Amino acid sequence: MFYEVDKHSGIPSYIQIMNQIKKEIIIGNLKKGDGLPPVRELSKIFNVNVNTILRALEKLEFEGYLEAQHGVGYFVRTDIDLKTSIFNEVSIFVEKMKKENIDLETIKLLLEEVWRNEQFSE
Repeated sequence: MFYEVDKHSGIPSYIQIMNQIKKEIIIGNLKKGDGLPPVRELSKIFNVNVNTILRALEKLEFEGYLEAQHGVGYFVRTDIDLKTSIFNEVSIFVEKMKKENIDLETIKLLLEEVWRNEQFSE
């Protein structure tokens, strides 16, 4: 489910951790009420120190994804119901981009541009 952060990616470790946890919630692997592994275990999984884990978890709590229960741990606070049809549309889009040999970074830039400006709408 989770994997070690890439310390050479240029993206802060705590953001990579947040993104991994958000992804698991969005795709339904983590559901409302599910507990995350203990902080020390997450520290080993992501290969970062405990403070980095706490920073990521606290930010996710602030954003409403997680809930901290003192002395117990962190739990998923919300369900994000990503409809199967949306997931399928994204999969089709990604497949088309791969066939056109468009790399992931370019796709991200295109998505950001469309998200902000909607200049590419037909």
